[in-house]
Amino acid sequence: MELKVSSLAERPEMLGPVLDMPDSWPVFVTQDPVGNAHYGRIPAELPEYVLFAEDEHGEVLAHAYSVPFALRAEGRGELPARGWDQVLVWAFSDLRRRVRPDTVSAISIVVAPHAQGLGLSGRMLAAMRDSARAKGFTEVVAPVRPNAKHLEPHTPIDEYAHRVRDDGLPYDPWLRVHVRAGASIERVAPASMTVAGSLAEWRRWTGLPFDTRGDIEVPGALVPVRCEPERDCAVYVEPNVWLRHPLRPAPPA
Repeated sequence: MELKVSSLAERPEMLGPVLDMPDSWPVFVTQDPVGNAHYGRIPAELPEYVLFAEDEHGEVLAHAYSVPFALRAEGRGELPARGWDQVLVWAFSDLRRRVRPDTVSAISIVVAPHAQGLGLSGRMLAAMRDSARAKGFTEVVAPVRPNAKHLEPHTPIDEYAHRVRDDGLPYDPWLRVHVRAGASIERVAPASMTVAGSLAEWRRWTGLPFDTRGDIEVPGALVPVRCEPERDCAVYVEPNVWLRHPLRPAPPA
């Protein structure tokens, strides 16, 4: 398949098709308040960090969002336990205060449902790395959502993240793509995303009854959702896995 990868900074007229591209996210994942407050700002405020792939007919088949931030700023230094949520907050705080970034964090790589299985996620990851390198960064980090973890919601994330195959590569397919690209697993982000809602909201998001106290298995969730009917509340705290991608300097032009 012939693909053209561009950034929204280069092709601002493609904003609509990028935003309209279908995805396969579980509905509840899109209810994280930190994500809702910041994710949609990336195309508008950081268009050079939004990449998209289109086929020969101009159809957008995949996109990749990332953000620059100052990991080495005072009070930071380590990849945060709050993962995806925290790096979004840091990135837009740095942008507002005009703090010079030193690192790029992947935020999402999304492939249209009908184009999945064609290796586009790996191609977009490579494009993200190349784009960060061309901007002078020496590292990309990623709070990765292991894409087969939902099949084992009760397996501890530390155990799952470090499970390997006979060839030494990660057991999880998405972690494996990152490691093959040159990344290493740094640490677990135990509270990378938090979604809280009323029982009525969770019923609407999942189609499940949410009428029993305790841990509820939800399709697509990496860990069970905690349900407390007496408080009319259920909370999902998603763990991710931090990976580091060191980047070699770009060759001279």
